[in-house]
Amino acid sequence: MPCACCSENDVEEQNLQQKDIPNQNFSKEGASKKVRFLIIRFVLSALLFTAGIVFGFFYSYIAVSRGFFVAAWIISGYTVLYVAAKNILKGDFFDENFLMSIATIGAFAIGQWSEGAAVMLFYNIGELIQESAVHRSRRSIRDLVDVRPETARIAKTDIIIPAEDVSLGEILRVLPGEKIPLDAVVIEGHSSLNTASLTGESVPREVEKGAEVLAGFVNGGGLLIIRTTALYGETAASKMLSLIESAQTRKAKAEKLITSFARVYTPIVTFAALFLAVIPPLFLVLTGIENLSGWISFEPWIGRALVFLVISCPCAFVISVPLGFFGGIGGAAHLGILVKGADYLDVLAKAETVVFDKTGTLTEGQFSVTGLFPSLGVSEKTLIEYAIAAETYSNHPVAMAIKQYAHIHGYEGSSKHISDYSERPGHGLTLNLDGVPVLAGSIRFLESEKVQGLPAEREKTNQGGGTRVEIAQNGIWLGSLVLTDAIKTDAGRAIEELKDLGVRHIVLLTGDSELVAQQTASMLGIQEYYAGVLPHEKVERFEEIAGRTRKNRTTIFVGDGINDAPVLALSDVGIAMGGIGSDAAVEAADVVLMNDNPLLVATAIKSARWTRHIVMINILLAFSIKIGFLILGAFGFATLWEAIFADVGVALLATLNSLRARKVPGLH
Repeated sequence: MPCACCSENDVEEQNLQQKDIPNQNFSKEGASKKVRFLIIRFVLSALLFTAGIVFGFFYSYIAVSRGFFVAAWIISGYTVLYVAAKNILKGDFFDENFLMSIATIGAFAIGQWSEGAAVMLFYNIGELIQESAVHRSRRSIRDLVDVRPETARIAKTDIIIPAEDVSLGEILRVLPGEKIPLDAVVIEGHSSLNTASLTGESVPREVEKGAEVLAGFVNGGGLLIIRTTALYGETAASKMLSLIESAQTRKAKAEKLITSFARVYTPIVTFAALFLAVIPPLFLVLTGIENLSGWISFEPWIGRALVFLVISCPCAFVISVPLGFFGGIGGAAHLGILVKGADYLDVLAKAETVVFDKTGTLTEGQFSVTGLFPSLGVSEKTLIEYAIAAETYSNHPVAMAIKQYAHIHGYEGSSKHISDYSERPGHGLTLNLDGVPVLAGSIRFLESEKVQGLPAEREKTNQGGGTRVEIAQNGIWLGSLVLTDAIKTDAGRAIEELKDLGVRHIVLLTGDSELVAQQTASMLGIQEYYAGVLPHEKVERFEEIAGRTRKNRTTIFVGDGINDAPVLALSDVGIAMGGIGSDAAVEAADVVLMNDNPLLVATAIKSARWTRHIVMINILLAFSIKIGFLILGAFGFATLWEAIFADVGVALLATLNSLRARKVPGLH
């Protein structure tokens, strides 16, 4: 936990070291030790402070009373004193620790013993509340650690071993009520899984043979046999934790402005306090307005200057702003939205344009063959056999759907020898069957290869919408396979919510045909779409769209595939589907949606705007109260007790307000 008053460098260092952000300190034990230590320190300081008050009632024990006040001051404020001394040795005199140290030492110098000790004592209360705020904001992140089971059950022997010792491809048994130990695929059994801790979904997910499951999912009533697809440190839960941890090191624009402001602000108020302590009494004495001399002339003005220094400590700015963003990141994680840094929350809040990929983003990404359209004189059997041969070595979702269709309907692939197999991403496939060239891919690809007999545009329309795979042999078109991809249940609602949030431009960007793009856009209420966009063309098209976004507004791209990675990296904020998305997409993205629900795009924007709202309240609250009390202190209307409220009290108010960032109204 950072000190209530810290320099910019100290804030950054302590944010990483004292807030227990590293992985090993996400445990409940680490957090409770920190809280226990702060409680013990506060109680001890409070007892010493109380003793000082009691002995202060007896004149003969004044020295004892002052000793208790000094002891309370040292115990409660030693971290502030240490940091101030360390920074002074480095030549950094003007930091907030210096302000608090010199103000309290000055209070002792002018006989304000109880007030000087009270500044540090109330600072301890601030630390306690701040640590509690961070602890609560981090609870959802700690829960992500808890979803990773520590053990796994080997299917063959029923022996339980540490999950981190399980090898890739190991067969495990998961009993009802147990957590899935590692990312895996179901090879036997049927059950419903509680996925809320990882994806934020409240509805159980039904799984059966062939379904993918993630570490941390809780098995419902069925017995499952699974085969692992990731090692312990490479599971989705581990990646989520890693993403959130790294997010804490990224500052939002508001944070950067505040820390930069503190670096300029601190020397200004230090010299202002020095001016207040020296110039007015000199002016009053030299002009004859007052006839006092020596220390008596300066004492009241030095007191005002010390009050001014205590009030001026910008801890409310330095602490509450990053804490607000930290709370926003934790709240988003609870909803299944992983934000890689506070700066992305800041950018999300200003979203004006959202560009969607289609397949796997707005649609399920699971194709099924819905039509075979062989050319005249070609049988369906011949068409599907050539299609199977063409897709033999491809792992593309379209290829998998064609092979699954052939298996279900009893079609077998050609026994002819396959050679010269080559895949051109975004275009199609070429190969030789017993030396005869075969092509499979888009109609544009076949046109570029001068294939004869391709269908007219009207004929393609009559065959219905969907993704088309054209097959040709020896330069002659054999026919088409039409595959469809169901639109996700919440996709339409996601578009409507984005419109309600004031997003001005919603664009669909897809490599599918004009007909498929038009039908999808129409069903979802998207006015602007671009079809037939090849992977290398996506960046160019996206830059054109982003160029229309107004200044100080941002453009978001939402995708899932490896071909989306360049655009995800280029966009102001790239959002990837974390469940089905490729590793490249998740790595390039700034935000990851763990349950692949496009509705979470709108939720992420709402969360970002709410967090920004909380942060702005903190800034306005701290600024207005600080300025008011600085004026009162300069004119002698505020004592050190009011200064304590202005310093620690404002920080506490801002910290408590930051807790609200974890729960967005209407979402939690």
